[in-house]
Amino acid sequence: MTDWTTLLPVLGESFQQTIYMVVITVLLSGVAGLALGVTLYATRPGNLFANKAVFSFLNFLVNIIRPIPFIIFITAIAPLTLIVMGTTIGTTAAILPMALMAGVVIGRVVEQNLVASDPGVVEAARAMGDNRLHILWAVVIPESLAPLILGYTFMIIAIVDVSAMAGYIGGGGLGNFAIMYGYQQFNWEVTLVTVLIIIVMVQAAQLLGNFLAQRILRR
Repeated sequence: MTDWTTLLPVLGESFQQTIYMVVITVLLSGVAGLALGVTLYATRPGNLFANKAVFSFLNFLVNIIRPIPFIIFITAIAPLTLIVMGTTIGTTAAILPMALMAGVVIGRVVEQNLVASDPGVVEAARAMGDNRLHILWAVVIPESLAPLILGYTFMIIAIVDVSAMAGYIGGGGLGNFAIMYGYQQFNWEVTLVTVLIIIVMVQAAQLLGNFLAQRILRR
């Protein structure tokens, strides 16, 4: 029988660690990914700041990093994590690989959503004499805001999933809790409770993202 009197404080601490990892990763990767995605869009051939060299380099970088499974990526960049964070184990150490991977994926999501925006709106702004930077930030991004919010919602959910994976290599959080007290102890009750908590987190993020996207579309 599961001793929840002992496990509840550990579960509470693991939940806080997961929230910490997810929030910090979302903030770091959200900003970096937006900058990367906007740059990819703007430097594409025929776009506002077309630059084949910059676009080719960034596109190659994204294509190299994005397909790597996270469990392999987090171990592959362990030397970099050690240099930057001073350790490769723990909740804070897990944030660096999580933010790097998420930033690259968000960059591609942002680029794809911007590319799908109405080119006629950009041409109209150009015809009115707007400068390219103003068109990018005041026309293209607002035009794609609703799908961008849904894209970010998808990534927040993915980051929650990744945070659980980080627990497998000592990153802490709900993943580590489920492995140590659930899987390794053959306690499926603990595993089920952890899964249910993650499902609630994911559903909350999805509902919030849908709500914000609908509010923007109604404007």
